[in-house]
Amino acid sequence: MAMLPNPLPALATDPTGRSLGLDLPPGRLIDATVDGAWHEPLLWYGDEPATSSTWARLLPARRTAGLHPVLICDSREPDGWELWPERMSYPGDHDAEEVLSDFWEAYAEDELDADGAWPGLAPAGTPVEDPDRIAAEVAADLIEHGQDDLKGARPALVRARRSADIPAAIGWSGPLNHENDVARLCAVLRSWEDRFGIRVVALAFDQLVVSVAAPPTTTADSEALAAEHFAFCPDNIWQGPTADLGTYARWLVGAHTWTFWWD
Repeated sequence: MAMLPNPLPALATDPTGRSLGLDLPPGRLIDATVDGAWHEPLLWYGDEPATSSTWARLLPARRTAGLHPVLICDSREPDGWELWPERMSYPGDHDAEEVLSDFWEAYAEDELDADGAWPGLAPAGTPVEDPDRIAAEVAADLIEHGQDDLKGARPALVRARRSADIPAAIGWSGPLNHENDVARLCAVLRSWEDRFGIRVVALAFDQLVVSVAAPPTTTADSEALAAEHFAFCPDNIWQGPTADLGTYARWLVGAHTWTFWWD
């Protein structure tokens, strides 16, 4: 796959991004933080916390410059994270169902008292809202009412082919104890983008928040999706507020926000 052109270096001499058709607030460029083998910036990162209107202000960057908005929600700034873009593969080289079935077979039989058979992908949801509008609403809610560990969100822009690729594009290592190559998880995010209209809205050091434009509307569909969530992020069930997949599945019905956390 050909590399995408990176417009981020232009912001070093044009901090507002006007040459790219942007009007950015003050910010700076973040480079890879591990190994020093990556020689171009990974993201633009705002100096000040985001406001409820920030997402709408940044969204045009996707069309004009191929830069996708995301919120960075962590007391540690991203140049204090472990960012390894050179260690990531390409999300399009992986099959989402194969990735999920591999994880399911590794964890489900022992941890869920299941028979070990992968139940297959959940059926696609029916979009009732524009995915970008839902993303803006989720971002605004996160900025205004986010949990303590997700407060103080700052805006960022990432060069990526699609929103689902953002974690791999910056070499995010949040799920390191679950999967070293986050591009495999991005393949799942791509599938969810296609089936449920998700957008990657926020990243923390070890958390991921996505908006959902077409969530499941029935218990049967949510139970199938809960199996995918368990394979994608077992800690959501193991260490989350719900102790079993059935309870977790009921929470997914109609939910426009999914949050994942890896220990």
